[in-house]
Amino acid sequence: MARVLILMALCVLPALVSARPSRPNFIVQGKVYCDTCQAGFETSATTYIQGAKVRVECRNRETGKPTYSIEGVTDRTGMYKIPVAGDHENEICESVLVSSPESKCSTIMAGRERARVVLTHNNGVVSDTQYANNMGFQKDAPLSGCAQVLKQYQEDDV
Repeated sequence: MARVLILMALCVLPALVSARPSRPNFIVQGKVYCDTCQAGFETSATTYIQGAKVRVECRNRETGKPTYSIEGVTDRTGMYKIPVAGDHENEICESVLVSSPESKCSTIMAGRERARVVLTHNNGVVSDTQYANNMGFQKDAPLSGCAQVLKQYQEDDV
């Protein structure tokens, strides 16, 4: 009888373990902003965009072929948190801007349109949350007062 119980346990246990709900292996987190002064970087006048679409995409390191893609949307603070399934050790993964809901701030900034993220636990990092650099859209015309804002970023020539 003990053998039968052990045999049943060996057959049923793996099924129970695999039936548990799976959680994402990673959360990719970052922010999307509007460059209101057309400075090319975040300033004190920068605003953050609610409802911007962002995609996490991975591609094969050698062939460049897409292997994974999932979209998310920013919250009221401009932050996105996108759950990513699986370990992507041998892939290049990036957060990529898709679109802005703000018609006057919908031009994707060159150099700020994507952010590389490492999505593997085989690199010594134990956290499931991976932080991507902030990405941005540019306002069609700078806000009034931007000259004053940008002065604080200029170096004095001495």
